[in-house]
Parts: sequence; structure tokens; C-alpha cells
Amino acid sequence: MRLDHFRYLAPIYDRLMGLPDPQPLAELLKLPISGRLLDSGGGTGRIALVLRRLAGQVVVADTSPHMLARARAKTLAAVAARTEQLPFGDGCFERILVVDALHHFAAQREALAEMVRVLAPGGRLVIQEFDARRTAVRLIALAEKAAGMGSRFLRPQQIGDMLAEHGVSVRIQAGRCCTVWIAADKTPL
Repeated sequence: MRLDHFRYLAPIYDRLMGLPDPQPLAELLKLPISGRLLDSGGGTGRIALVLRRLAGQVVVADTSPHMLARARAKTLAAVAARTEQLPFGDGCFERILVVDALHHFAAQREALAEMVRVLAPGGRLVIQEFDARRTAVRLIALAEKAAGMGSRFLRPQQIGDMLAEHGVSVRIQAGRCCTVWIAADKTPL
């Protein structure tokens, strides 16, 4: 049985990571919107919390019950779900966000396909991930592997190419430090 790392991280995660600056997130996601925003792999809801005033509804989806308990304590809508099998209908989210989580998804290609499925026509998916081309990120990947986390870091272009397979337009831009942003827009009807 694999160790549930997030069980132990949940109580300290928000303090460890700090609150994000909502401005760049709002710009990348083209917020505000009146519709629904999905924070996939959203854990404790620390990102969803700062964005909830900019969307009609914000939903956090994650697999860790301990992280989701923290999100629910913040009065966020929280759903236990693997991103590879989201329990939502086609096109029901105007925006989807994944911050520092894609490398934790067991089946990344399937997760990307599933997020495009639940993204509404004209919607936007934004992924912030560590840039696997950077030396510091390769060290993080080794540390997570040594800890048995099962993480798999992809190069930004790999993520973009997998998304493009689903007919979305993709833009990649450098983030802060060792991160990258991948924005995917679904064609409007």
C-alpha cells in the first residue's frame, strides 16, 4: 500500500504554501465569470478560496479526503474525484484550473482529456506546473520519487501537445521561478 503523503501534508499545507496572488490567476483565467470554475487537484482549496468571489461557483476536486476536509472547512464545494474520471457532465465548467497538481495525476493524458470534456465551449483551462526542463525541478522530481509520491513531471510542450490532441488552442508561457503556465482555449460553438 502506498503512503498517503497528503494525509500528513493537509494540516500544514496552507501555511507551507501561503496564499497565492489572485491577480495573475484572474488574468490567465479571464475572470470574473458568472459560470462555474473547477479547481482540479485543488487539495485544501487555497487557490479556490482566493478566486471564489470571481466566479459564480467554484468547485474543488481532489482525491485526498484529508485535503478536501480542509477545503470544506473553508465552505468550498469539494468533490472527491480523480481528474481522470470527473463526475460532471460535458461542458459544465467555463474555467478549469490546475495548480501544482498535474504531476500527481496517475494518468495525465486521460486527465487532460477529461478536463477538456467538462470544459464548456469557449471555456479556458489553465495549468500551472513545474517546468521539467529546469534543474531545480529535476531535483524536486527526484525527491518526490524518493518519497514514493509517484509524481511524473512533464515538459511544457508535452502537456501542450497532449491538450492540442483534443482540439483546443494552447499557449505556453513562463511563470515565476521554475514554473510554467499552459492555457488551453476550447473553441466556442
